[in-house]
Amino acid sequence: MSRIVASAAIRGAHKVVGECEAFIERAVKEKGKEAAVEFPETAYFLPMICALLGEEVKQVGDMLPILSYTKGLLHEPPGDSVWLPYLGHTLDAGIATLFAEEMIVALRYLYGTEPQPGCNGFFTDTIMRTLGIQLVDGRMPGFAAILGAAPDTKTAVKIVRELQKRSILVFAGSSTNGTSIIDQLLAENVQMGWEPYIVPYGRDTVSAIYPLDWAIRSALTFGGLRKGQARECLLYCKERVFAFGLALGEVDDLKYATGAGAINMGFPVIADTDIPQILPTGITTYEHLVKERDYEKIVPRCIEVRGVKVKVQEVGIPVPYSPAFEGEVVRRESMHVQMGQKYSRAFEYLRMRDLDEVVDGSIEVIGPDIDTAEPGGAMPLAIVVDVAGRKMQKDFEPILERRFHSYINMAMGVQHIGQRNIAWYRVSTETFQKGFRLGDFGKILHYQLHEEYGKIVDKVAVRLYTKLEDVDRLLPEAIVGFNERDARVEGMTDESVENFYTCTLCQSFAPNHLCIISPERLGLCGAYNWLDGKASFEINPRGHNQPVAKGEVVDASKGIFRGVNEAVKLYSHGHLEQFTIYSLMDTPMTSCGCFEAIMAIIPEANGVMVVNREYPEMTPVGMKFTTLAGAVGGGQQTPGFLGIGRLYITSRKFISAEGGMKRIVWMPKMLKEDVRARFEKRAKEEGIPDLLDRIADESVGSTTEEILPFLQEKQHPALALPPLM
Repeated sequence: MSRIVASAAIRGAHKVVGECEAFIERAVKEKGKEAAVEFPETAYFLPMICALLGEEVKQVGDMLPILSYTKGLLHEPPGDSVWLPYLGHTLDAGIATLFAEEMIVALRYLYGTEPQPGCNGFFTDTIMRTLGIQLVDGRMPGFAAILGAAPDTKTAVKIVRELQKRSILVFAGSSTNGTSIIDQLLAENVQMGWEPYIVPYGRDTVSAIYPLDWAIRSALTFGGLRKGQARECLLYCKERVFAFGLALGEVDDLKYATGAGAINMGFPVIADTDIPQILPTGITTYEHLVKERDYEKIVPRCIEVRGVKVKVQEVGIPVPYSPAFEGEVVRRESMHVQMGQKYSRAFEYLRMRDLDEVVDGSIEVIGPDIDTAEPGGAMPLAIVVDVAGRKMQKDFEPILERRFHSYINMAMGVQHIGQRNIAWYRVSTETFQKGFRLGDFGKILHYQLHEEYGKIVDKVAVRLYTKLEDVDRLLPEAIVGFNERDARVEGMTDESVENFYTCTLCQSFAPNHLCIISPERLGLCGAYNWLDGKASFEINPRGHNQPVAKGEVVDASKGIFRGVNEAVKLYSHGHLEQFTIYSLMDTPMTSCGCFEAIMAIIPEANGVMVVNREYPEMTPVGMKFTTLAGAVGGGQQTPGFLGIGRLYITSRKFISAEGGMKRIVWMPKMLKEDVRARFEKRAKEEGIPDLLDRIADESVGSTTEEILPFLQEKQHPALALPPLM
């Protein structure tokens, strides 16, 4: 390793550790050793320290032994006499830097100076789990942590847009000569946040610990690893978390030191200045430290050095197209036109046709286009898509149609909300000025349906109607189709099919986890149901969704099938022997980290609680969602605890071995309202139409002592069921 790099990194580590020591001394004096230190919504305390040292820092006093250990990692910069190209001292300095930075920002939270204005600060466990499915299905193939500032605002936007086009999640922060890329993007009115894949973390280099904390928690959250498994956590990051650092502008000592910490995790650093390169491989997959001064090449160079597998989609429309734009919001003041919601009538409908009825690639706009709309106005729209294919089935219609939401949203400056006859579209003024027209919706749908469903779809034709009389004429046919689909899917039961489906999509992060998806039990992420599994297998017979013959019924009430158990053993790589599909208490399914909600037993109430990941407060089992998730995730089989998709709550097979929905005694209000319509329908079938109102929530209490009197007063049915334990 270059003497220059080693000296700079070690100097930077000494500086930040010294700053950390002074801050801890101040906090001990002003706040006391017992003062609580914590990051918001995490089960992992100070994650880097927790993962690598196995220590739980909860109070200021807990930092003192960590500081002592950190100081012990420091060496002196190489002198002028003898220089040995040894990586160890520099890498030690990198780890010391990460520990010191993590303690500094935790103390800033104690003092109320984090997050910084306009910045996210610490990234919560909740957002990590919310994005979990994008991490594992390839929509988000990697992460970039940008430190510094580009030469000018236009270059800053260009770099970020190139990363967005490749669906790379961008963590933006730090600064160069007092300028941060965050402010450069703000100056160009670039929308930032989780949805557009641009997250500002902080304007100084110390706060670059936040993206690295995000990465190390992947090992703990999805990988099933435990605190203190330092080597395993670092290797997990190298092999499964495709992140890299992008240093823009001068690389000072602290950036070198932070970069050395990132290299320990397998993350290379690419710079736009004339720095000494470290090209031999070893700690990272490829080169460790690389320079690229051509801004036309810098993003491809980053992708190459980290080995990120990306796919740039060339759809043939006049604006960039990528999942990074999927959550972009088009606000009224920047909108050219909208269709749907309360402003005009709009719907979207996909229908199967015979092969000779569809002309592939036909895209027709029937009526005026958006260039005739008054700026900021509204117009009606019906999007009717005809598909044909030798392997196409009626059951696949809603699966393909549901993908319209993602497909359309991936165009920059286009917003899509809802589905069916409650669809709502917005097109921004900027996107309109770049030449986007309604026919581009057709290009998007034609391209993506062939791209994703080419194994079952041979032909795609799109018609876009903008005359109100046409929309009104076609809508009744669409509603009939919607109703027929709902009746067809709702009539499916686990007993009515011979095969269930595996889902091993999350094994890229949780190697031994799998879901078994049946008609009455969707995947725990909430994104994949039985029909999705069936369609996926038709499309890719060697993919993540494989049919599983149920085979001999071992225990019908618990949902134990010999064929399922054979699949569980095979696809968990021998880690598991059995799943019970309908039980919470006897060898339940495992969880990765993408679950929408967690179910947990409350023995005192003879029932269970269900908490959704958006609920941040304490629950009656004495743990918040983040703490519960740490105990449930990573492919573990934990009787009494289970990650689920929220629609499973209203399934007829919901923990039917233990009495089903009658066991639910507590749910947050937001979750109760979210499932109310479906829940009340199921409760009526169970003969307890007011069951939802008998279930406690946070307004009743968040401890068993607080909710038990309520349950007794309401005569909750769980109290009369056989004991769970």
